[in-house]
Amino acid sequence: MKLLLKGGKLVDPDEKKERESDIYIESGRIKKIGLNIQEEAEVIDAKGCFIFPGLLDLHTHLREPGREDEETIETGTYAAIKGGFTGVVCMPNTQPPIDSEGVVKYILRRAEEVGYARVFPVGAITKGRRGEELTEIGSLVKAGIVALSDDGDPVINSDIMRRALEYSKPFGIPVISHCEDKTLSDGVMNESRISTKLGLRGIPWVAETAMVIRDILLADYTRGRLHIAHVSTKGSVELIRWAKSKGIRVTCETAPHYFTLTDEMCTSFDPNYKVNPPLRTKEDVMAIKEGLRDGTIDCIATDHAPHTISEKEVEFDAAPPGIIGLETALALGYSELVEGGFLSLPELINKFTTSPSKILGIEWARIEEGREANLVLFSPTPWKYDENRIASKSKNSPFIGLELKGEVKLVILGERVFKNAG
Repeated sequence: MKLLLKGGKLVDPDEKKERESDIYIESGRIKKIGLNIQEEAEVIDAKGCFIFPGLLDLHTHLREPGREDEETIETGTYAAIKGGFTGVVCMPNTQPPIDSEGVVKYILRRAEEVGYARVFPVGAITKGRRGEELTEIGSLVKAGIVALSDDGDPVINSDIMRRALEYSKPFGIPVISHCEDKTLSDGVMNESRISTKLGLRGIPWVAETAMVIRDILLADYTRGRLHIAHVSTKGSVELIRWAKSKGIRVTCETAPHYFTLTDEMCTSFDPNYKVNPPLRTKEDVMAIKEGLRDGTIDCIATDHAPHTISEKEVEFDAAPPGIIGLETALALGYSELVEGGFLSLPELINKFTTSPSKILGIEWARIEEGREANLVLFSPTPWKYDENRIASKSKNSPFIGLELKGEVKLVILGERVFKNAG
């Protein structure tokens, strides 16, 4: 295979710069980068488009094993490719959970057999994700996990969370915390005047933020590596900013719905607006955007959470929380953050590539001569997110029918080329 991408603008997320460049690819590797490259190859017109490394999603729910009716490794990784993600970090709340060497190996084997994007499993902190007893961390790391988490549920027991931060240190992996005080979160949407008006049980912002400060203090005490998932509140952003100023080893992520949607959307009673943590206020949304701008929030992850139509087509109270996000995350980031003036395009791509790879401590895609081709061709053009173009097995998205800006045109991963992937 010989490909020549001509006339594109190369985005460097490490240096946070852009430059005009051609890229010549042969046998799945980048051979030349520069202007006016002349080679006998299939020419791809990249004029007006940006070229950047394949994205890495730090928070994906692939559902396999156990809930293949919602998503599979095959469908989830294909949805990832369509959204520009060539790597996904899959969370452990499967059935059975990723709490043993056997489940880790099963996921990696299935990803090798049927996957499109590359898969990096996260191991459960506790056996069965019950919050009672630590998993065999060493054997999970040996099998191939890149982090620990009980995501989907918090680790309520502070001593167990402390031990997880301590025992993970020799392996150099982060502990990803789902910050939620369950004694405060017996609700279905953000607690506010809107929840009162709608007659829906509310979840106060402090349900998240109280656990954020607990885990920050534990990270400070243990010197462990803490990563806070799906940050949604102004209070959490402020606490993480403070922790970083003190040199505490904490990183964090947010998801696109937390910088694009507010709790006002719940007035529609559409269960596709039900997520966990819930959609918050306009003030929280602005705090998330400012946290992304000043670097308090390290990266953007999708929290891709597929659910079947029958699960979501029920009353708001009864529906499970979560939305799909792999195919819309990049466009939402471009539309809201780049077009909105909060981030440059290289800064946005950094949040999807360099930053998550550093958090995990893994080598990831770079566009350099001699390296494997792992890149995305992206056009800053509008497109409509129609249900019939969704690659995920589930369709639970509040963004269906909307016009978004920024479309993936091509994904190259080694010798595999996915044209018109968007």
